[in-house]
Amino acid sequence: MTEADGGAAGPVQLQGAMLGFVDELKAFRTDIETRLKDQDTRMTMFDRKNAQRNRTPLAHAAEAEAPHRKAFAAYLRRGDDSGLRGLAVEEKGLTSFDGGFMASPVISERVQGALRLSGSLRNLATVVQVDGGAFETIVETGALESAWARETAAESDPGNVDRVIIPVHELAAMPKASQRLLDDAAFDVEGWIAERIADRFASAEAGAFISGDGDDKPEGILHVSEAAIDSNTHDVIGTMSTASATKIEADELIDLVYALGAGYRANAAFVINSKVASMLRKMRDSDGRFLWADSLAAGEPARLLGYPVLVSEDMPEPASGKAAVLFGDFRAGYTIVERPDLRVLRDPFSAKPHVLFYATKRVGGGVVDGRAIKRLNFA
Repeated sequence: MTEADGGAAGPVQLQGAMLGFVDELKAFRTDIETRLKDQDTRMTMFDRKNAQRNRTPLAHAAEAEAPHRKAFAAYLRRGDDSGLRGLAVEEKGLTSFDGGFMASPVISERVQGALRLSGSLRNLATVVQVDGGAFETIVETGALESAWARETAAESDPGNVDRVIIPVHELAAMPKASQRLLDDAAFDVEGWIAERIADRFASAEAGAFISGDGDDKPEGILHVSEAAIDSNTHDVIGTMSTASATKIEADELIDLVYALGAGYRANAAFVINSKVASMLRKMRDSDGRFLWADSLAAGEPARLLGYPVLVSEDMPEPASGKAAVLFGDFRAGYTIVERPDLRVLRDPFSAKPHVLFYATKRVGGGVVDGRAIKRLNFA
């Protein structure tokens, strides 16, 4: 073969190689397109099956409280605390305590919701959450003075203030269940515990906010010292008495309403016992109209003289010398302090064959401004 022949064969071989490469590339492209089409067909069929069976779509992200809830359920049913202790190490918010473990968010929210719905002063008062062992606030002890600012005029008197400290106290409940019931997978152990805890907490709280003596419990409104009805001191409650030991007159209610400062009346409400409520429902004015007006909308309280009424069974029974009616702006006058955590300790030993659940939370309460509340006593 001559040099000329070898030079002519080179381009022919290169052209053949290029054609072979192009054919392989086309085959590879065809194969990829076929695979993508098959995958798209499978995904379409999968979506159709889900739509036909009404399946719940997969979550995009796991819920933050899911690991804690699962570990807490294992602790409640079987006493297995390994999951909770692992979470306590990983996340500071899930810390374990000497008195038990922090309850799951589901239980805490159910308990708090039940406490808000109960016939308690919690519905009217200010509720503050704290991290420490007490809540501290400042109260003006006199009228807040003010003046128009002038360059040549003296500044207004800042007035006197007093410090009010409300400590928190431990509130405990101890519902009991059988191990056989806890072993039943269909049994909603979290809902059952939340309901039992809420019932006991609501009853104890409501009584303490009204008549608690402040000894290892909140100080109730009825425990605060009484003074003349026109008293303007923040640490006592102005009080008046009825003319009868067993009856309340309409004029006495009106006097009670207008004994409260005008600034407090806008947000004021009545707090009474059921038996007192039965007396007041029968009251009429001089034109024969009832003073009591039932609620016209769901969730709205009844009204007396135009003000909301809270019926609390923790108010005293009608009797000589006992409190008959509380009236005031309880949001300004009474503060409830609580820590947000709810702890639960499982005890399978003290009440065999039953299991005890020792639940605790910290709550306190006290009057911060007695001028915002007035009281009517039976003679």
